[in-house]
Amino acid sequence: MASCAVGPDYVRPTVEVPAAYKEGAGWKTAQPRPVDGRPWWEWYGDETLNGLVVAANAANQNLRQAEAQYRQAKAIVDAARAGFFPTVGGSATAGRGVSNVSGQDVTSFGAGLSASWEPDLWGGVRRAVESGEASAEASADNLAAARLSIQTAVAEDYLQLRYIDVQRELYANTTVAYAKALKLTQAQYGSGVAQRSDVALAETQLKTAQAQAVDLDAQRAQLEHAIAILTGRPPAGFSLPEAAPAAKFQARMPAIPSTVPSELLESRPDIAAAERLAAAANANIGVAKAAYYPQLALGASGSG
Repeated sequence: MASCAVGPDYVRPTVEVPAAYKEGAGWKTAQPRPVDGRPWWEWYGDETLNGLVVAANAANQNLRQAEAQYRQAKAIVDAARAGFFPTVGGSATAGRGVSNVSGQDVTSFGAGLSASWEPDLWGGVRRAVESGEASAEASADNLAAARLSIQTAVAEDYLQLRYIDVQRELYANTTVAYAKALKLTQAQYGSGVAQRSDVALAETQLKTAQAQAVDLDAQRAQLEHAIAILTGRPPAGFSLPEAAPAAKFQARMPAIPSTVPSELLESRPDIAAAERLAAAANANIGVAKAAYYPQLALGASGSG
């Protein structure tokens, strides 16, 4: 009675899945690939920016960490590939003693050689190498992503700093004009032509422009510190001189089309890294399954 249950058993509903989407014409399976590494920042035509990006590529600590992780991944691949070959070991001994029979000194030498090999019967080593190679490729893509992120941050901070230089020059001219306007209004007030409220308004305009100029100075200092850190330098010893004059700074903006092909997503290093990690995880399944089966080890040794 306890084993009986009323009501229907659960049956997973069937869903008709089409072989392809109706709007599938022209679609294809994505093939992620690493970024081409072209110096895109040179399109802006600014030599200072070019030097800053080169310095960031050479000295940024995040990039050095990513490069070390890539070298580690390559070493793991070499270690996994070593499983294809036999292991050979050797030993040598030397001894010196006194013979109990003759009482003379006796010197003895010995040498030994051993070898062992485990055939890859079930493909575990092959899958381990495949997983390591995919992981190394993912590490290379992560390095490209880190490099692209640093380069983008340097370019954004530098262009923002030059934009602030232009604003600082504008506010400097505005402050001079407001100061002249305040003197004129004060003179008019002393002559009885203007009201006290006009003088207060002129003072407010001048103080507001001066405060905004101070805020721009603080923003520029923050951007300088950020660029110094991105290029691997101490902020205290780094400075970017203001363009002389700032109004002549004109970045050559690259032409950006209104629409871009979806194939650009295949060049994103983070997408390429995710695809390679999926391939590595798939290969690790083969490594785990190979552990279910018995292993055959061949060995030989000799000494003399």
